[in-house]
Amino acid sequence: MTSSKYTYLVFGATGRTGRHFVSIALNEGHKVTALVRNPEKVDTKNSDLKLIKGSVLDYQDFDKLLSGVDFVICMLGDAELQKTENVNAIFVEKLIPAMRRNGIRRLLYQAGGFTRPYKKSLPLMFWLLKQTLVRFAGLIGQHRDNEAVVKYLVEEAADIEWMVHRAGIAGDGNSKGTLRRSKTKFSIATFADCARYNYELLKDDSAIHSCDLSYYVK
Repeated sequence: MTSSKYTYLVFGATGRTGRHFVSIALNEGHKVTALVRNPEKVDTKNSDLKLIKGSVLDYQDFDKLLSGVDFVICMLGDAELQKTENVNAIFVEKLIPAMRRNGIRRLLYQAGGFTRPYKKSLPLMFWLLKQTLVRFAGLIGQHRDNEAVVKYLVEEAADIEWMVHRAGIAGDGNSKGTLRRSKTKFSIATFADCARYNYELLKDDSAIHSCDLSYYVK
């Protein structure tokens, strides 16, 4: 892809990775549209930032939301809701048809490093950590939901240029370096570094239909 100016539709813009992503896109001269439950809580003031009040749980006017958009990025997570329901999968199943209607092809979905790729097994160490630390932290539902999203994308959205980032995120400290895509290598990254990685990944044609991890380049 060329260095043109784009419009990004961001879901999860007020989250810890989302806030960084919005700042990066705006600083690079792009436009950002964000669906947020509480626009008044967004501190960023920029003429290229368009805030639309609403929630992915009940938003209906997807065609209006997607008007003029080039890229869609989802960085969503609600551990409490996802304990009992695949809320992200339900949302994505509404989003994809709307993207088709509006001629938008590229989507990035941020999952977690312990999310199992479609019809594949996690490495033993990942599986053990998922069944212990992740389960103890109450995050198993998030990964189940993410896996439902991945399954839908693979089985029902082959025409969409989707990409899944199975991210490992630990905190909001200073940058620890540059992240790269990998099927096997995995690093615990800062929110800012994950946001920068997502921004670059969206423009990477080789990442289409990937469901990869990310790691720091030494």
